[in-house]
Amino acid sequence: MPRIILVEDDESLRTTLTEFLEQSGHEVCIAANGRIAWQFLEGQAFDLVITDLVMPDMEGLEFITKLRKAGHNIPIIAMTGGGRDIYLTLAEKLGARAILTKPFRLAELLEAVSSALKGDKRNLA
Repeated sequence: MPRIILVEDDESLRTTLTEFLEQSGHEVCIAANGRIAWQFLEGQAFDLVITDLVMPDMEGLEFITKLRKAGHNIPIIAMTGGGRDIYLTLAEKLGARAILTKPFRLAELLEAVSSALKGDKRNLA
């Protein structure tokens, strides 16, 4: 069962995505920001990171940068609200395998997860 860390500050969206991913056969660990997610990554192994880009404490681009500088090659899916295309572009340059613009359909997320776990790169913005 693939282990996913979901980093999202919006509690409602975090709950919805967690339930959907778990029903799709994934184990999900949740974090409200990059700082909390980083603490999880220091002690556990994950197959995929799904991260929002605009969050308090440690935002997504900083989190992705920290992951890559530490040598983590874990696949990343980056997501953010519309009108923030520059954030998605930067996330992609930092190595995100897929980018999603909110709101997105759950089927798009599932496709991005499947592709990222297989090593494919997708742009679903």
